[in-house]
Amino acid sequence: MHGTHVRSNPQGGAREAHNRVQREYFDTVERSRLALGDTPYIRRHVDEAIAIGQFVPGATLLEIGAGLGKGTIPLIARGFEVTANDLSPVLLARLRAAAPRPVHTIACDILDIAGHVDRRFDGVVGFFVLHHLLDFEATFRALVRVLQPGCRVAFCEPVAWNPLYYVQIALTPGMRFSGEPSLTSMRQGVMLPLMRQAGLEDVASHPYGYFPPVLKNTPGGDRVERWLERRRWIPFPHAFQVFTGRTPA
Repeated sequence: MHGTHVRSNPQGGAREAHNRVQREYFDTVERSRLALGDTPYIRRHVDEAIAIGQFVPGATLLEIGAGLGKGTIPLIARGFEVTANDLSPVLLARLRAAAPRPVHTIACDILDIAGHVDRRFDGVVGFFVLHHLLDFEATFRALVRVLQPGCRVAFCEPVAWNPLYYVQIALTPGMRFSGEPSLTSMRQGVMLPLMRQAGLEDVASHPYGYFPPVLKNTPGGDRVERWLERRRWIPFPHAFQVFTGRTPA
Protein backbone atom coordinates (compact mmCIF):
# COMPACT_ATOMS: atom_id res chain seq x y z
CA MET A 1 0.00 0.00 0.00
CA HIS A 2 1.37 3.41 -0.95
CA GLY A 3 -0.65 6.41 0.15
CA THR A 4 -2.18 8.13 3.13
CA HIS A 5 -4.84 5.54 3.87
CA VAL A 6 -4.34 3.73 7.18
CA ARG A 7 -6.28 0.56 7.76
CA SER A 8 -8.08 0.84 11.06
CA ASN A 9 -8.18 -2.88 11.78
CA PRO A 10 -6.21 -5.21 9.51
CA GLN A 11 -7.17 -8.71 10.61
CA GLY A 12 -6.65 -12.29 9.58
CA GLY A 13 -5.29 -12.68 6.08
CA ALA A 14 -4.59 -8.96 5.61
CA ARG A 15 -2.43 -8.81 8.73
CA GLU A 16 -0.61 -12.02 7.80
CA ALA A 17 -0.01 -10.76 4.28
CA HIS A 18 1.40 -7.48 5.56
CA ASN A 19 3.71 -9.28 7.99
CA ARG A 20 4.86 -11.62 5.23
CA VAL A 21 5.76 -8.70 2.99
CA GLN A 22 7.72 -7.06 5.80
CA ARG A 23 9.59 -10.29 6.59
CA GLU A 24 10.54 -10.71 2.95
CA TYR A 25 11.52 -7.05 2.68
CA PHE A 26 13.95 -7.14 5.60
CA ASP A 27 15.09 -10.75 5.83
CA THR A 28 16.42 -10.60 2.28
CA VAL A 29 17.55 -6.94 2.11
CA GLU A 30 21.12 -6.12 1.14
CA ARG A 31 23.04 -5.91 4.40
CA SER A 32 24.80 -2.64 3.56
CA ARG A 33 21.49 -0.77 3.83
CA LEU A 34 21.03 -2.02 7.40
CA ALA A 35 24.69 -1.93 8.42
CA LEU A 36 25.51 -1.33 12.07
CA GLY A 37 28.03 1.21 13.24
CA ASP A 38 28.72 3.98 15.70
CA THR A 39 28.18 6.85 13.27
CA PRO A 40 27.06 10.49 13.68
CA TYR A 41 23.85 9.58 11.84
CA ILE A 42 22.89 6.78 14.25
CA ARG A 43 24.05 8.71 17.31
CA ARG A 44 21.83 11.65 16.38
CA HIS A 45 18.68 9.53 16.24
CA VAL A 46 19.48 7.74 19.49
CA ASP A 47 20.29 11.01 21.25
CA GLU A 48 17.04 12.62 20.05
CA ALA A 49 14.95 9.65 21.19
CA ILE A 50 16.56 9.63 24.63
CA ALA A 51 16.23 13.38 25.13
CA ILE A 52 12.65 13.72 23.90
CA GLY A 53 11.56 10.50 25.60
CA GLN A 54 13.18 11.74 28.83
CA PHE A 55 14.73 8.32 29.33
CA VAL A 56 17.23 7.98 32.19
CA PRO A 57 20.09 5.43 32.08
CA GLY A 58 19.09 2.32 34.00
CA ALA A 59 15.52 2.51 32.72
CA THR A 60 13.89 -0.53 31.13
CA LEU A 61 13.07 0.18 27.50
CA LEU A 62 11.10 -1.84 24.98
CA GLU A 63 12.44 -1.22 21.50
CA ILE A 64 10.03 -2.16 18.73
CA GLY A 65 11.22 -2.97 15.23
CA ALA A 66 14.74 -3.41 16.57
CA GLY A 67 16.02 -5.27 13.51
CA LEU A 68 19.78 -5.77 13.54
CA GLY A 69 20.19 -3.45 16.52
CA LYS A 70 21.12 -0.06 15.04
CA GLY A 71 19.40 1.58 17.99
CA THR A 72 19.59 -1.29 20.45
CA ILE A 73 23.37 -1.48 20.75
CA PRO A 74 23.83 2.29 21.33
CA LEU A 75 21.03 2.26 23.92
CA ILE A 76 22.73 -0.58 25.78
CA ALA A 77 26.04 1.30 25.62
CA ARG A 78 24.30 4.31 27.21
CA GLY A 79 23.21 2.23 30.19
CA PHE A 80 19.64 1.24 29.33
CA GLU A 81 18.14 -2.20 29.90
CA VAL A 82 16.68 -2.96 26.48
CA THR A 83 14.20 -5.63 25.42
CA ALA A 84 14.35 -5.80 21.62
CA ASN A 85 11.22 -6.71 19.67
CA ASP A 86 11.00 -7.42 15.96
CA LEU A 87 8.78 -9.40 13.63
CA SER A 88 11.84 -11.17 12.20
CA PRO A 89 13.67 -13.85 14.23
CA VAL A 90 16.34 -13.75 11.52
CA LEU A 91 17.25 -10.14 12.30
CA LEU A 92 17.01 -10.67 16.05
CA ALA A 93 19.44 -13.58 15.86
CA ARG A 94 21.92 -11.27 14.13
CA LEU A 95 21.28 -8.61 16.77
CA ARG A 96 22.12 -11.03 19.57
CA ALA A 97 25.31 -12.04 17.76
CA ALA A 98 26.36 -8.39 17.34
CA ALA A 99 25.44 -7.15 20.84
CA PRO A 100 28.33 -6.64 23.29
CA ARG A 101 26.42 -8.51 25.99
CA PRO A 102 23.31 -10.71 26.15
CA VAL A 103 20.12 -8.91 25.17
CA HIS A 104 16.56 -10.16 25.60
CA THR A 105 14.69 -10.36 22.30
CA ILE A 106 11.06 -11.06 21.41
CA ALA A 107 10.07 -12.11 17.90
CA CYS A 108 6.39 -11.29 17.45
CA ASP A 109 3.91 -8.87 15.93
CA ILE A 110 3.81 -5.65 17.97
CA LEU A 111 0.07 -6.08 18.45
CA ASP A 112 0.79 -9.29 20.38
CA ILE A 113 3.57 -7.90 22.58
CA ALA A 114 1.57 -8.01 25.84
CA GLY A 115 1.36 -11.80 25.57
CA HIS A 116 5.15 -12.10 25.44
CA VAL A 117 6.20 -9.97 28.42
CA ASP A 118 5.64 -10.27 32.16
CA ARG A 119 6.58 -6.71 33.08
CA ARG A 120 5.76 -3.10 32.35
CA PHE A 121 8.51 -0.93 30.88
CA ASP A 122 9.80 2.54 31.74
CA GLY A 123 9.62 3.55 28.09
CA VAL A 124 9.07 2.44 24.50
CA VAL A 125 11.34 3.50 21.66
CA GLY A 126 11.40 2.81 17.94
CA PHE A 127 13.69 3.86 15.11
CA PHE A 128 11.99 4.12 11.71
CA VAL A 129 9.46 1.37 12.35
CA LEU A 130 6.05 3.09 12.38
CA HIS A 131 6.02 3.86 8.66
CA HIS A 132 6.26 0.11 8.00
CA LEU A 133 3.02 -0.52 9.90
CA LEU A 134 -0.67 -0.13 9.09
CA ASP A 135 -2.82 -0.10 12.22
CA PHE A 136 -1.29 2.70 14.28
CA GLU A 137 -4.03 3.06 16.88
CA ALA A 138 -3.95 -0.67 17.69
CA THR A 139 -0.15 -0.50 17.85
CA PHE A 140 -0.20 2.38 20.33
CA ARG A 141 -2.86 0.65 22.43
CA ALA A 142 -0.73 -2.49 22.56
CA LEU A 143 2.25 -0.47 23.75
CA VAL A 144 0.26 1.46 26.36
CA ARG A 145 -0.63 -1.90 27.92
CA VAL A 146 3.04 -2.71 28.59
CA LEU A 147 4.11 0.74 29.84
CA GLN A 148 4.35 1.95 33.41
CA PRO A 149 2.00 4.85 34.30
CA GLY A 150 3.41 8.24 33.40
CA CYS A 151 6.06 6.85 31.07
CA ARG A 152 6.85 7.93 27.54
CA VAL A 153 7.14 6.61 24.01
CA ALA A 154 9.57 8.05 21.45
CA PHE A 155 9.54 7.07 17.78
CA CYS A 156 12.07 8.45 15.29
CA GLU A 157 10.41 8.62 11.88
CA PRO A 158 10.75 10.32 8.49
CA VAL A 159 8.92 13.57 7.81
CA ALA A 160 6.36 12.78 5.14
CA TRP A 161 6.78 16.14 3.41
CA ASN A 162 10.49 15.62 2.75
CA PRO A 163 10.95 14.61 -0.91
CA LEU A 164 14.32 12.92 -0.38
CA TYR A 165 12.68 9.76 0.96
CA TYR A 166 10.72 9.21 -2.21
CA VAL A 167 13.83 9.75 -4.29
CA GLN A 168 15.74 7.34 -2.05
CA ILE A 169 13.13 4.60 -2.39
CA ALA A 170 12.93 5.05 -6.14
CA LEU A 171 16.71 4.92 -6.65
CA THR A 172 17.95 2.49 -3.98
CA PRO A 173 18.23 -1.18 -5.04
CA GLY A 174 16.12 -3.36 -2.75
CA MET A 175 13.88 -0.56 -1.50
CA ARG A 176 10.22 -0.63 -2.55
CA PHE A 177 7.20 1.53 -1.78
CA SER A 178 5.34 -1.66 -0.80
CA GLY A 179 7.88 -2.15 2.00
CA GLU A 180 7.36 1.40 3.32
CA PRO A 181 3.55 1.45 3.12
CA SER A 182 2.77 4.32 5.51
CA LEU A 183 5.49 6.80 4.72
CA THR A 184 2.99 9.45 3.65
CA SER A 185 1.18 9.06 6.99
CA MET A 186 4.18 10.31 8.97
CA ARG A 187 2.46 13.65 9.63
CA GLN A 188 1.32 15.32 12.82
CA GLY A 189 -2.25 15.54 11.56
CA VAL A 190 -2.40 11.76 11.13
CA MET A 191 -0.30 10.38 13.95
CA LEU A 192 -1.03 12.63 16.91
CA PRO A 193 -4.83 12.10 16.92
CA LEU A 194 -4.29 8.32 16.73
CA MET A 195 -1.88 8.48 19.66
CA ARG A 196 -4.47 10.37 21.70
CA GLN A 197 -7.20 7.89 20.77
CA ALA A 198 -4.98 5.08 22.01
CA GLY A 199 -4.73 6.71 25.44
CA LEU A 200 -1.46 8.66 25.22
CA GLU A 201 -1.21 12.17 26.62
CA ASP A 202 1.07 15.15 25.85
CA VAL A 203 1.53 13.90 22.30
CA ALA A 204 3.83 15.92 20.05
CA SER A 205 6.14 15.77 17.07
CA HIS A 206 9.67 17.18 17.31
CA PRO A 207 11.37 17.72 13.92
CA TYR A 208 15.15 17.63 13.54
CA GLY A 209 17.93 17.01 11.06
CA TYR A 210 18.33 17.38 7.31
CA PHE A 211 21.02 15.01 6.11
CA PRO A 212 20.92 11.33 5.06
CA PRO A 213 23.84 9.17 6.28
CA VAL A 214 25.85 9.70 3.09
CA LEU A 215 26.18 13.37 4.10
CA LYS A 216 25.78 13.21 7.87
CA ASN A 217 28.69 10.78 8.24
CA THR A 218 31.15 12.85 6.22
CA PRO A 219 33.74 15.11 7.86
CA GLY A 220 31.97 18.31 8.75
CA GLY A 221 28.52 16.95 7.87
CA ASP A 222 27.30 16.99 11.44
CA ARG A 223 28.53 20.57 11.98
CA VAL A 224 26.88 21.79 8.79
CA GLU A 225 23.57 20.16 9.68
CA ARG A 226 23.50 21.71 13.13
CA TRP A 227 24.40 25.10 11.62
CA LEU A 228 21.45 24.77 9.26
CA GLU A 229 19.12 23.86 12.11
CA ARG A 230 19.99 27.10 13.89
CA ARG A 231 18.85 29.06 10.80
CA ARG A 232 15.09 29.12 11.27
CA TRP A 233 14.54 30.87 7.95
CA ILE A 234 15.55 27.81 5.89
CA PRO A 235 12.31 26.70 4.16
CA PHE A 236 13.38 23.14 3.37
CA PRO A 237 11.55 20.67 5.66
CA HIS A 238 13.38 18.65 8.25
CA ALA A 239 14.06 15.04 7.32
CA PHE A 240 13.24 13.47 10.70
CA GLN A 241 10.92 13.79 13.66
CA VAL A 242 10.26 12.14 17.02
CA PHE A 243 6.65 11.31 17.83
CA THR A 244 6.23 11.24 21.58
CA GLY A 245 3.55 10.89 24.24
CA ARG A 246 3.12 9.46 27.71
CA THR A 247 0.76 7.14 29.49
CA PRO A 248 -1.58 8.62 32.12
CA ALA A 249 0.02 8.86 35.57
